Amino acid sequence: MISMENIRPSAELRNKYNEISNLCKETREPVYITVNGHGDTVILSLEQFNQMQSELELLKMLSESEDDVRNNRVKPVTDTFNDIRKKLEL
Repeated sequence: MISMENIRPSAELRNKYNEISNLCKETREPVYITVNGHGDTVILSLEQFNQMQSELELLKMLSESEDDVRNNRVKPVTDTFNDIRKKLEL
């Protein structure tokens, strides 16, 4: 849920940057910047941004894995280990 405290006009970004930055870090929530009363920009702490990027990458990999299973592009792990063992014997 978006808190009114996390919605700020663009002028505050100029005048109260440190306050907005601290709010992002302390609440671990985004701050929404408005221009003329309309949503324009979202600000996140670097930590939250990095976490979001990591989660998106994980979701992408999971989606690709599910697609591999649906399209029969996987094989049992025992087969994979057997293949490795055969290659190591060479």
